[in-house]
Amino acid sequence: MIRGGLRLGHITIPLVFFAIASVLLVSVLRSGSNELPSNLIGKDVPRFDLDPLIDQQSPNRASLRTNEIKLVNFWASWCAPCRVEHPNLETLARQGITIYGANYKDHPEHARSFLSELGNPYTAVGADPDGRIAIDWGVYGIPETFVVDEQGKILMRVAGPITSSILMKRIQPLLVEKQ
Repeated sequence: MIRGGLRLGHITIPLVFFAIASVLLVSVLRSGSNELPSNLIGKDVPRFDLDPLIDQQSPNRASLRTNEIKLVNFWASWCAPCRVEHPNLETLARQGITIYGANYKDHPEHARSFLSELGNPYTAVGADPDGRIAIDWGVYGIPETFVVDEQGKILMRVAGPITSSILMKRIQPLLVEKQ
């Protein structure tokens, strides 16, 4: 019994809860990853029928079942991190990596202007004007990129911009491994 009529159990339970929560928080912070995992890893790509955006054919689910590793990149002209990652997408495209673009909730003229200004790294690009395709893919913020294998299965998800570090440490090793 503690002063004032409190029992030891009344204090112990919150302290144990706090200790467990602290350990979990520290382990998450030490892991160095703030990215939520994708439930789609290892599964077939979801629906992917985009509206036409430019003269190229719009990508669709069938176009993701080719005999090569490819990327699917969700982006928008109003997205500042999309501008940051764009040179890295251009680098991948110059290396012969197929990249399909899904323009997310954007005005078509702004999207075309973005590609005209910065270059078009996409083999095919289409529009997801209402964001329904992105929802099917589990996108929670853009840019977001998925690496897809030859059979149309998702191998990796990169939430946020593809930086030089992510390109060298995560994407390039996977591309080399799968080739």
